[in-house]
Amino acid sequence: MVQRLLQTALAMQGIPYRSGGEDPSTGFDCSGFVRWVFSDQGIDVPRTVREQFAYGRRIADREIQPGDLLFFSTESSGATHVGIAIDAANAPATTADLPFIHAPGDNGVVRIEALGAPYWRSRFVGARRLF
Repeated sequence: MVQRLLQTALAMQGIPYRSGGEDPSTGFDCSGFVRWVFSDQGIDVPRTVREQFAYGRRIADREIQPGDLLFFSTESSGATHVGIAIDAANAPATTADLPFIHAPGDNGVVRIEALGAPYWRSRFVGARRLF
């Protein structure tokens, strides 16, 4: 199931960001992207970042595996952004350090980045496993 989930997420690369977006035909925001990817695999996930952060089982950084949700504080305190951990085999060489896929903010597109990048590492607030 994890492989199918990751394939679905990776197929969404390049889809534009849209605030409130939760459909590939119109664009995604970060939590809408996560909800759509998991829903495509028959897994119901809450809609907002804060709800998603409260959902599932908290895991330690060293336990993160492909398919886990990664949460960041980008706009205010607490979790305000989410992405999906992927395996290094699906990531460009520049994101070999724990890659994740997400729908970043305005003017962005669904893309892969690395948790170890200074911007993301400094804003990381935790991870959750949904299955």
